[in-house]
Amino acid sequence: MNNTHCRIACVGEAMVELALDPAGTTARVGFAGDTLNTAIYLVREMPGIHNVAFVSAIGTDTMSDRMVDFIEAEGISTDQLLRVDDRLPGIYAINTDDHGERTFAYWRENSAARTLFQKGSGADFSVLEDFDVIYLSAITLAILPPTIRDALFDWIKSFRDNGGLFAFDSNYRPRLWDNEDIARDVVSAAWRLCDIALPSIDDEMALFGDVDEASVLARIDACGVRTGALKRGAKGPIPINAPINPSLVFAPATKVVDTTAAGDSFNGGFLAAFLAGHSLDEAMMAGHNRAALVVGCRGAIAPRDML
Repeated sequence: MNNTHCRIACVGEAMVELALDPAGTTARVGFAGDTLNTAIYLVREMPGIHNVAFVSAIGTDTMSDRMVDFIEAEGISTDQLLRVDDRLPGIYAINTDDHGERTFAYWRENSAARTLFQKGSGADFSVLEDFDVIYLSAITLAILPPTIRDALFDWIKSFRDNGGLFAFDSNYRPRLWDNEDIARDVVSAAWRLCDIALPSIDDEMALFGDVDEASVLARIDACGVRTGALKRGAKGPIPINAPINPSLVFAPATKVVDTTAAGDSFNGGFLAAFLAGHSLDEAMMAGHNRAALVVGCRGAIAPRDML
């Protein structure tokens, strides 16, 4: 694989975003979703370097049409976006407190994205075949039926055997899972397949009960992950399966109004740089700097003229 120009599939769910004002009486309507957010910031970080596609399923309604227009306007391919006649995209609302921390309300139980990769009574991953890198998150895995999820893991094994790279973020949302045991088993299986790991320390500690970041790193290293970065918010990331560079300093954000998509934007900046051949330190800096800008804007997707 050419490590400077990659074909990258970001796989997951795009949703209608309602970003509420501080009073909670009006909302700005947008489109977002963790892997879509990463796809957008990946392209913005290095325009024209990588070919990025969003892989999902949406409806055939007017709102879904607008979603397609939005994604394409960001320079992301929608050629692998399945349109489903009898389903709609999910919706979520964001509330933020005075410190920029956010809470979410979701309406996604019957979203079109939950039908992804399903063909008749079986699974079909042909939309992923022409890519060098597959990126998805634990949210992607959580919304898939168990049989499709297991088949996807088998497909990823074959994909990696043929030279492909698998990047993963354990974005943990408890309400999406039947129980913690299932979530731990699935996320652990993903880590064992992972080439580029992009976990957040809060998610890992919440799901696995790790006592500190050293425990998180040791567990992920034991899974055989090749490389990546452990996100630690304002403290900045630390490398996975590589020594820490003590001279690397991560400046905190100058303004925090909304932490939505902080991790997603980090992933986009990191992947853009790392897959273009930059060092792990450079990729971590690109991801951190991208996230530090994004948290200064409301909503998951910042206006292009602000970044």
